[in-house]
Amino acid sequence: MDIAIVGGGAAAVGLLDALAAPAATEGGTGTITVFEPSPRLWRGRAYGPDLDSVLVNAPPAIMSIRSGDFGHYAAWLGERGAAHLDELLGQPLVPRALYGEYLEHTAEKAMAALAEQGRPVRVVAARVTGAARSGAHLVLRTHDGQEHRATHAALCVGGGAPPDLHGLAGTPGFTADPYPLADTLDRVPVGSGVAIIGSGLTAVDVVVSLAARGHTGRITLLSRGGALPHVWQRPDDLRPRHMTTDRVAELHRARGGITLDDLTGLLRAELADAGEDFDDLRADLAGAASEDPVQRLRRQLAAVDDPRTGRRLLQQTAHTVGPYAWRLLPETDRAWLRRHLRTAAGVASPMIPRNATVLLRLLDSGQLTVARGLRSIEPADGGRFRVRVRDDGGERTAQTVVNAVNPPPQAVPAAAGPLVRSLVETGLATLHPAGGLIPADPRVHVVGDLTGGGSFITSSVPGIAAQASRTAQALRT
Repeated sequence: MDIAIVGGGAAAVGLLDALAAPAATEGGTGTITVFEPSPRLWRGRAYGPDLDSVLVNAPPAIMSIRSGDFGHYAAWLGERGAAHLDELLGQPLVPRALYGEYLEHTAEKAMAALAEQGRPVRVVAARVTGAARSGAHLVLRTHDGQEHRATHAALCVGGGAPPDLHGLAGTPGFTADPYPLADTLDRVPVGSGVAIIGSGLTAVDVVVSLAARGHTGRITLLSRGGALPHVWQRPDDLRPRHMTTDRVAELHRARGGITLDDLTGLLRAELADAGEDFDDLRADLAGAASEDPVQRLRRQLAAVDDPRTGRRLLQQTAHTVGPYAWRLLPETDRAWLRRHLRTAAGVASPMIPRNATVLLRLLDSGQLTVARGLRSIEPADGGRFRVRVRDDGGERTAQTVVNAVNPPPQAVPAAAGPLVRSLVETGLATLHPAGGLIPADPRVHVVGDLTGGGSFITSSVPGIAAQASRTAQALRT
């Protein structure tokens, strides 16, 4: 079996690690070829060298790239974690570049284990642009005109790029993609007015990193709703009894389908067991769109130690039960959830307390503001940008605009576009109506956010690790 892995980021690391597991030795011999043109091998877009202020946004137990082994990353981190403790969360939150070292270490260990098993791994620094059938094999074409044969191919190409919603690409002073922030912010004058499009986790990274670099100019977060991500609460030993994949599967078998009301019922039962009221949680979530974002941030920072489990339960099950339940829901329920993507994403992927504290300090000082109802941004005279928002009905100006809009889930990365088109044209895969790619040939696999029909929430590290594990199992069988 000769496996081609297209992409060399976190998903590829998870797949290599799963293929190197002792149970995988039954897969026999063969070669594994990883195609990755970027010099940031194994790190992807998110975990390359960057500022120390750009932190991993989740505790170690949720960042293991080895599926089912929640202590894998924590064991690698070891005593180094003590130097990066978020005191409010009680967990080490390291710079993302350090997490990138963990991914590199895991990949190198996996490659060494695979070599010992007679399955050497080689890396080809080229971009795959096409694929075709050739008897029992697949033939992958790279951008340099070379052809490579494989029996199976796994796409681990990552997520899409931030969309340029205001057509500002190429305008001086506009940054289309903020990462790595070490490069982006080096071009921002320390006293300039900065407008950040978006108010999610990427926008939080930009604000916190500006502050870490001693920026003195005004900073404005611009978005339609103005909602900030929720704030992480201290993890607890939460073990759901009702809101589980087994319970969802049981309901699906008994009723022939699953609805959002069914999932709400499971959540109600879970909260009732904990002595909590579902209606209180629902009211809190509904207020995300209307409550003043500064007051909400202040309230959530004060609730980091709140013993109530509602938000913790939603956050956990969004990544564990959510991807499975999503595929069983009727399209009407999926459409409703998509309309509430901003709130759902804020709960499922909250910001860490350390970053929330920085935001609140800047908001209280007046240096940072949140403007709701973004209407337009356009170049103006004098190298500035003219910003129109609904909040005040007037105009604002900024010298620098940073695009922190998150790409939609299941978006096709630009670099993978030619390959995806080729797979579709040759009948090896099809595009899902809601985004992403669905293999139409058992020799083609997709790991990560490009998986068609996936959840409306962007894939998390645990989700990627679980997909990698399932893909390794499929390759073994």
